[in-house]
Amino acid sequence: MSVIVLLICAGGLVAGGFLCAFLWAVESGQFDDTYTPALRVLLDDDGSVSPSGSEGAVHDQSRS
Repeated sequence: MSVIVLLICAGGLVAGGFLCAFLWAVESGQFDDTYTPALRVLLDDDGSVSPSGSEGAVHDQSRS
């Protein structure tokens, strides 16, 4: 029976820790921006082109 009490206390401590972490995240502004994620779909992504600039280029190595 004492093991059940120990597990309930340990579970309460873990749940309390998660509650404290959630409240800290809310207070620090982690969930404030609700407008920008909806617009992110509409904006063009400028970094989508490969850095080499040869995207889609086919190189025929049989001709030398």
